[in-house]
Amino acid sequence: MKIVFADGCASYYSFLDHDDSELANTFPSNCSLNIFGKSIITNNIETLNSLYNIEKIVIPKTLSFLTSLIDSSFDIVIEENIDNQSYKNFANTNLATDVQQSNYKSSNNENKINNRNNSNQLQQIMISSNTNLIIPCNILLGINPSTNNLEFQKFNYPWEFLDIVNNLLHCKIKDTIISNKSHIAKSSIIEGPCIIEDDVVIDDFAKIKGPVYIGKGSFIGMGSLIRSSMLGNNTRIGFTCEIAKSYFAGYDRLSHHNVILDSLIGKNVWMGGYSGTANVLLNQNNVRYKLDGQLIDTGRVHFGSVVSNNSSIGASVIILPGRKVPTNSVIPAGTIYQK
Repeated sequence: MKIVFADGCASYYSFLDHDDSELANTFPSNCSLNIFGKSIITNNIETLNSLYNIEKIVIPKTLSFLTSLIDSSFDIVIEENIDNQSYKNFANTNLATDVQQSNYKSSNNENKINNRNNSNQLQQIMISSNTNLIIPCNILLGINPSTNNLEFQKFNYPWEFLDIVNNLLHCKIKDTIISNKSHIAKSSIIEGPCIIEDDVVIDDFAKIKGPVYIGKGSFIGMGSLIRSSMLGNNTRIGFTCEIAKSYFAGYDRLSHHNVILDSLIGKNVWMGGYSGTANVLLNQNNVRYKLDGQLIDTGRVHFGSVVSNNSSIGASVIILPGRKVPTNSVIPAGTIYQK
């Protein structure tokens, strides 16, 4: 089986701008966003490897930054840096005939590919001649344990990614798993299923209301509430904060009395005290999000903001719903952020 990674539309549009490993390529991508401590691209290859014998991975030149990420985790031949025309010729040739959009039969398995978002998007994964699997980068693969079917969830926008995170939290976390290398204060409350990784510290009177994932080396301050959220490694939440239905990429620092709701927070973000993300408009209309100069209806009444990597947010800053804070931003204290 040959796996071909395609340029999904999300690979041209990064929610959090740049991951550190991509800065040299100046190519924004969502491929290295982490889910349960693993990048999306790593998760997808591991999932496919468990079902099929992957002999080669083809990466177009525009996604060449993926090579080092894949090389560090897998011993698979990578055909990298093929130019755009060669890539198009390959895709056109392999999609021209004998394309199966929903089923693949191998010598060991017969697996149906299902899209958990919308059944009419099955064409986003293409299988040709039982030898080539073309995978867009803006999907997350998984296996249905009851049927052994290969499933995928597609995302183009930040709110769709948040929906996937929320879905995974509810579907994948059924029990409470707490590392014996973590420290949980006796006065704190763990309610509902959660995963708490190594070296996590949860201070007194904090409440974790599952499903929640807390990555390695994270800290939850005294009196804070964490619910239905995914926190990447080395996230530090200060005194009496509230985090709800949000995603933290990791290495973030929140001071005290912060409120983060329905939002994506990039890597290495710092927030001063009494700052937060509002998630509802006063008129109760759907939140709109600006992309390429145009406002897009998210279709959601509740959506916070996207705070990109390496940003510093001063004390008492309120980020209005549907806003994106660009990478390396510095927002002065007391700002009502409404760009």
